[in-house]
Amino acid sequence: METDTQYRVHRPAAMSLPKEGYFKLEQGRYGPVYPQTPAGYGFSIVAKVKPGREQAIRDYGKTIEATVKADPDVLAPLKLHYLRWLLFDVGSGLHFMYQGIFDTDFDKYVEDAIALFRKTGVTTVFTNLEGWPEDWQTNIQPVIQYFRDHQCASFLEYGEYPYVTSTEVKKAIKLKAAFEEMLELMQ
Repeated sequence: METDTQYRVHRPAAMSLPKEGYFKLEQGRYGPVYPQTPAGYGFSIVAKVKPGREQAIRDYGKTIEATVKADPDVLAPLKLHYLRWLLFDVGSGLHFMYQGIFDTDFDKYVEDAIALFRKTGVTTVFTNLEGWPEDWQTNIQPVIQYFRDHQCASFLEYGEYPYVTSTEVKKAIKLKAAFEEMLELMQ
């Protein structure tokens, strides 16, 4: 008989989501709780870029790259699987898309992100977007509202390794490396 862990690791899964983004309306601290999918938790934001801010956004990508290079664990509190940022013009001006998949629910992710930016002194790319609240570091409610207003809910999510956390992935990679090292020593 397969255990739950074996099932999760060995059977890819897909989840089709209703238009609302949830199956049953549950309220979190900041609004509807979106379900964990086989990919994890996450959200996608699409917002218009402030005029003349494209290079600042691209430079901010370089800042994040340098910050992570200097401290590979700097973003660890966010429990990220991945982030993807896109800039594109749909005919009405430049837009920015943020896609993120992580292990915590939306409420905790936003709280952790703001705390991380305060701690590191690194600002957020969102300051380059139209409508971003000026008081984002001290007033979480407008930040939550901004994300809710700009959220583009997915209607299908897929996980090759469903419901596996970033912590479990890191442990598996460490275990694999230790096992390979042990095998080399035995030769």
